[in-house]
Amino acid sequence: MTVEEKLGQLQQLAWSWDTGPGGGETKDVEDAARAGRLGSVLSIFGAKSSNALQRIAVEESRLGIPLLFGLDVIHGFWTTFPIPLAQAASFDPDVTRTDAEVSAKEARSNGVHWTFSPMMDVTHEPRWGRVAESCGEDPYLTAEFAAAKVEGYQGPGKGEFTAKDRVAACAKHFVAYGGAEGGRDYNTVDVSESRLRNLYLPPFKAALDAGAATVMASFNTVGGSPRTATPTP
Repeated sequence: MTVEEKLGQLQQLAWSWDTGPGGGETKDVEDAARAGRLGSVLSIFGAKSSNALQRIAVEESRLGIPLLFGLDVIHGFWTTFPIPLAQAASFDPDVTRTDAEVSAKEARSNGVHWTFSPMMDVTHEPRWGRVAESCGEDPYLTAEFAAAKVEGYQGPGKGEFTAKDRVAACAKHFVAYGGAEGGRDYNTVDVSESRLRNLYLPPFKAALDAGAATVMASFNTVGGSPRTATPTP
């Protein structure tokens, strides 16, 4: 592989919607796949679009490496389940496990390999705009639901997420994203080591112990250090 091809495998472009680089510019995505400068694609689903783009990557690029298709499948794909905060209010992890199992089957049948879920950001801030996607303020409850959702997406016992009715899970957002000051999204977070390890990190351990395939970095700083640019918690 050339250096350009190696870097290309790290690049993700958006097929539709303005949620990432290249959003809506489908020709640019196709050109990147053809040139071997693309590893994954956000917000693409449906047999027609996903199969056509996959053929370009496999049949027209020099190395023929298949693409990974990801989508935010948060509380349902075609079937809509209650928001994660409402599911957590049930105090029953089987609720979120069922959501993930059904969502995985529906998403995978539409060409999706990878979901950006579960979100396991513990938060005490009701003004935060993403609180509805969280399980609330308790790290134990969040950890239990995180593990259940990973198992639902990928299969029990660190299941094989390449199966035709499974998708890869993504534990997000690492870490302390729910502690943004003033409830302002992407804002700075300043926490002690004790609070970080006892409040924000346990759900991630639970998700990884359950076999979560991937982890998404958070968009905030912690103690002045960007989460996307540091190897330490």
